[in-house]
Amino acid sequence: MSWNDERVELLKRLWGEGLSASQIAGELGGITRNAVIGKVHRLGLSGRVKSATPARPRKTRPEASAPRPNPRPATLGNTALAPAFEALVEAAPAPAPAPATDNVVPLAQRCTIMNLTESTCRWPVGEPGTASFYFCGSRSVTGMPYCTQHARMAYQPVQDRRRDRRLANLR
Repeated sequence: MSWNDERVELLKRLWGEGLSASQIAGELGGITRNAVIGKVHRLGLSGRVKSATPARPRKTRPEASAPRPNPRPATLGNTALAPAFEALVEAAPAPAPAPATDNVVPLAQRCTIMNLTESTCRWPVGEPGTASFYFCGSRSVTGMPYCTQHARMAYQPVQDRRRDRRLANLR
């Protein structure tokens, strides 16, 4: 696409009428919005007329009403100091009960973060920051951070994960 005199005149006329760059690109055909913006800047066009569609009036909030909590999730941006709206958070579904032997870690093999080595299982047990928090500590599988039992829980086959996701979507 090349800018000939006819197309430049049409661009100037549409720009003067207040059309957006996207609308002008549509009128000219075979050109992008960014090409229109670039040509407008190279030509030094300014003094746009207000668009024919009136701007929406801004809604003013009544000062007497109490501010409502923000319904957006607090997972975007810096949320360290953001207020937590726990009333908006839904309770997570309870995990499927595991066999009793999956959660039993003998006292002798439990370890703290200071005792972990390359050959110990790093599966966390309990709530971090509490006195009852510890790591499994049993012998880990070579090349993996977990013992055989915890590796089975951590690394599920893709087919099982897809099936679990489908079941969760049905609920």
